[in-house]
Amino acid sequence: MREARGSDRMATISESTKIVRKTPAAGDILPFEAVEATLPNGLRVIVVPTGFPNLVSLQIPVQTGSRNEVEEGLSGFAHFFEHMMFRGTERFSPEAYQQIVSRTGARQNAYTTDDYTNYHLTFAAEDLETILEIEADRFMHLSYPEEAFKTEAKAVLGEYNKNSAEPLQQLFEVQHDHAFNTHTYKHTTMGFLRDIEDMPNQFDYSREFFRRWYRPEYTTVIVAGDVEPERVLAQVEKYWGGWERGSYTVEIPAEPPPRAAVVAHVPWPTSTLPWVTVAFHGPAFSETDKDYVAIDTLLDLQFGETSDVYRRLVEAEQKVDALDAYSPPRADPALVMVLARVKHPDDVPYVRDVIVEAVAEARRRPVDAARLDEAKSHARYGFARTLDNSESIAATLATFVQYRRAFDTVNAAFRLQAALTPEDLHAAARKYLTDANMVLTTLSHEEPPPAMREAPSVERAEASAAEQPAGVPAVIQRSPSGLLRMKFLFGAGSAHDPAGKEGLAALTASMIAEAGSKSRRIDEISRALFPIAGSLRPQTDREMTVFTGVTHRDNLDRFAEVALEQLFDPGWREEDFTRLKERQLNELVQDLRANNEEELGKERLQTNIFAGSAYGHTTLGTIAGIESLTLDDVRGFAARCYTRASLTLGLAGDVPDPFVERLQRDIASLPGGEALAAPDVRARKPSGLEVEIVEKDTRATAISFGQPVDVTRSHDDFAALWLARAWLGDHRASHGRLFQRLREVRGLNYGDYAYVEAFPRGMYQFFPDANIARRAQIFEVWIRPVMPEHGIFALKGALHELEAMVERGLDAEAFEGTRNYLMKNVYVMTKTQDQQLGYALDSRWYGIGEYTAHIRARLEALTLDAVNAAVRRHISPRDLSVVVITKDAAAYRDALLAGEFTPIEYESPKPQDILDEDRTIGARRLGVRPDAVRITPVEDVFA
Repeated sequence: MREARGSDRMATISESTKIVRKTPAAGDILPFEAVEATLPNGLRVIVVPTGFPNLVSLQIPVQTGSRNEVEEGLSGFAHFFEHMMFRGTERFSPEAYQQIVSRTGARQNAYTTDDYTNYHLTFAAEDLETILEIEADRFMHLSYPEEAFKTEAKAVLGEYNKNSAEPLQQLFEVQHDHAFNTHTYKHTTMGFLRDIEDMPNQFDYSREFFRRWYRPEYTTVIVAGDVEPERVLAQVEKYWGGWERGSYTVEIPAEPPPRAAVVAHVPWPTSTLPWVTVAFHGPAFSETDKDYVAIDTLLDLQFGETSDVYRRLVEAEQKVDALDAYSPPRADPALVMVLARVKHPDDVPYVRDVIVEAVAEARRRPVDAARLDEAKSHARYGFARTLDNSESIAATLATFVQYRRAFDTVNAAFRLQAALTPEDLHAAARKYLTDANMVLTTLSHEEPPPAMREAPSVERAEASAAEQPAGVPAVIQRSPSGLLRMKFLFGAGSAHDPAGKEGLAALTASMIAEAGSKSRRIDEISRALFPIAGSLRPQTDREMTVFTGVTHRDNLDRFAEVALEQLFDPGWREEDFTRLKERQLNELVQDLRANNEEELGKERLQTNIFAGSAYGHTTLGTIAGIESLTLDDVRGFAARCYTRASLTLGLAGDVPDPFVERLQRDIASLPGGEALAAPDVRARKPSGLEVEIVEKDTRATAISFGQPVDVTRSHDDFAALWLARAWLGDHRASHGRLFQRLREVRGLNYGDYAYVEAFPRGMYQFFPDANIARRAQIFEVWIRPVMPEHGIFALKGALHELEAMVERGLDAEAFEGTRNYLMKNVYVMTKTQDQQLGYALDSRWYGIGEYTAHIRARLEALTLDAVNAAVRRHISPRDLSVVVITKDAAAYRDALLAGEFTPIEYESPKPQDILDEDRTIGARRLGVRPDAVRITPVEDVFA
């Protein structure tokens, strides 16, 4: 006999108990040492000292579930016994048992699955021996009278009735009944209703069921927590060692291979949202064969929250409010499925077909290796996040231990997943996602349309996709509006301009939309579009170019023939190239540099902060870059960047399906291409105030300043910064703090605003354009031009307000008022069809949900402390890049460096508190270093 160390009283472990010590190996997902033992009677014991104090979790999975119910008329008994196991023994009545559990403060429950039944408790470590004792008693000596049996049978029927009110439960019941002919997965865990209703007559069989399956050779005792393994093993042997091994086995009938797709429908008696499920006969769970982990991973990639289908159906088109892939690990081959809850019955066939198309795509070609790596990483780290308490660790083990009662099963499964390749997923798709394996099940209150009476063919969809070039992702926002808007968004912009060819992206876009097609000159196109009021306009930004077409539904075919031909078959005429190149140079030199100090200052600030990166020049380019461009450069950029791989299609309005199909066919004429590599957009963080003074002959002084922020719309802190900038200076709005203090109180200028996203052309519009999505942003303050004598004071005043916001934060009134304003204003800023479609495309680019819902949810969840903390985390009032445009640059530089008091005079009296604050602002020392100031003649800007 072996003595168990650390026991309060002598406890021993039998020499015949087989003990194996488990030590984590390289690649194991479980970082714990464990002890696995097999008692002489066949009981398996797994003990895991987790390192978490005070608590112990006990999980007892028994290898009996609905899968074991092979006898006709006796389904549902595994689940029934989950209930009966709480009915007591001769030693401990149900009441006595519950009193003991309550005294230990335990959390207790049980559940039944297709393959196993698990009993679990979590409690204080000091009560482990007591819990082991009472659990062993009920597993070995369960005893109940026929009256209690019949009472519980009625309760189980009540549970079935309760579940029958849940549409998915009924759908699964019908689905499995149609999918399986021989295997016991034909019935759900609850069992067939006719068998549940007959349970009160099966008292004798219930005892037989217990004698067959509740035996040590089918059971595992898992103990995880604040434990000493030797002591636990001794206690388990003490209380469970006398449990007699059984002899019963059963052969589970194998399901023959299906021969054809199955279609089933569940008519729901009351109003409900329709459900569509597309399922396939899939593989069993395995520790050695990759098929299960391959198909599980594939379905998550194709239909999970990061998938194109999810973004399309849930976020963009909003036809579905729930979409999930479900591939439960089972001991025998079972169903794997995609489930969608559809918002409108008329969309059921469409949603089914989108799912089938995605399945066909999985059969047609392997997934991207990088996406697979991301999925494997997410699965591994997501699983690791669950291992933060003893109960979760033990519960996780129970779900894997059920197969062969082994600790290593979970490690083996994750090693298989880590070894997956795109070819493994592709092979699994072709093996299991077949027409013969399909089980299509729907549920709705309405009669399903005739199109749903037959299963679609994934194999025909695969063949059809192989015959034609693949379509591109589409965001479709259907509405009754006859005015249709279409956006062709390419993931290529000025950040993809080659070195020395800055401005190429913008000129290429102009050549597409403003230079005619191969068959029509631009003047012919303009005349043809005039009667139908159609237009095609380009917009180029740092990382995307979008061509926006607008026409009425009545004129779609004409518009496609005339306007869209420019995109699919451009003219590339030399005279157009010369005209547009000259125009672009004038836009840079004359319109931006010479005639617009405000936009010049903002664009210069952007290029200074991102100097040396792909964002380091304006979208228009540089003078030298534009001058170097050739027509061959333009053709080459279009061939490389305007490809199907970089295109997302956006449509809004009453869009006919045949037109969508036509667009996809036309798009197929574009080069296939490859996704463009993400550009280098690293920003340079200023140290102190770094000032560039652009010397220009101008009456006023324009000021912009800012710093890079690692926050975009997908960042957790975006809503907080968005709120803070709105309070500080919402664009073209009078309620901002800067506007109130600099313009309203002091009359310094026309307006003062703050931003956390790029806002080109801000002086011309109230809301930003859509499709200016960027992977790097800056926090920026725009001080609209002031009189030169106020140039230093205006900068000091803005910095004074910024410092107060960062260091003191917003107060509760400011927070609530700004949040309430933004919660409603977001509807105003997305009020047009163009804005809604553009923001939907941007949301897809950022990987977030529909913009208004996303930002409102983030705003709703904000707290004042979270906003102030985010501001302090991301914004510095001292490390800023400043651009000043003024006539006397030397005088401005000297005043900056002098650090002297900056006076301000008014033409009318001001309140004393303002005058006092003026003295504080005027005396502010900016601490600008001489080497941090440079003067640039305007002629040298954007050269």
